[in-house]
Amino acid sequence: MSTKNTSGNGLMIVAVAALIGFGAVYATMRPKDNAASPPDTAENTPKVAAAASQPAKGGHMAAFVTKKTPEALPDIAFADGAGKTVKLSDFKGRTVLLNLWATWCAPCREEMPALNRLQQELGSDAFEVVALSLDRQGLEASKKFLDDVKATALKPYIDSTAKQGTALKLVGMPTTILINKDGLEVGRLSGPAEWDSADAKALIRDAMK
Repeated sequence: MSTKNTSGNGLMIVAVAALIGFGAVYATMRPKDNAASPPDTAENTPKVAAAASQPAKGGHMAAFVTKKTPEALPDIAFADGAGKTVKLSDFKGRTVLLNLWATWCAPCREEMPALNRLQQELGSDAFEVVALSLDRQGLEASKKFLDDVKATALKPYIDSTAKQGTALKLVGMPTTILINKDGLEVGRLSGPAEWDSADAKALIRDAMK
């Protein structure tokens, strides 16, 4: 086989892999009734903005984008399982893995058990997985989802307006943001991930220092 053909095949494999990876991330904004997704077109496909970041880590966290310097986040507000208003600043003092998801998001269902296992292992006064549902169907639908996937270690949090996703500049769901104890974003990962993997736990423990 010629060098030219080998090079061409390599480029094709990279392009296909990139398309598959992007396809795992669902569009953030949905119709008000959470109906089926609109078709993927140039008009409604989320555009990924260039991020000021350090190179991605390897292993299961290869897609994690680390901020060169931890950055402030908007103090978003949402509701807990009792309907009480909670702000992101209420978690200051502990490291937080903020996972943004919705009941209609298949990749969210795929990764939720790993997030549940992570909370079971590392959850404490120093760390919490905050699984925030951006679902217009409301709290009960989100609670049912967590029950269905047996994510019993995760507390239900809900923003039924889905506006907080816009405030956090999401390009799709699931998106998971690692926040240090000072309330600053360490980095984020768009798409599902194995959050109970050794790579993920090492990343989180490093942020907890």
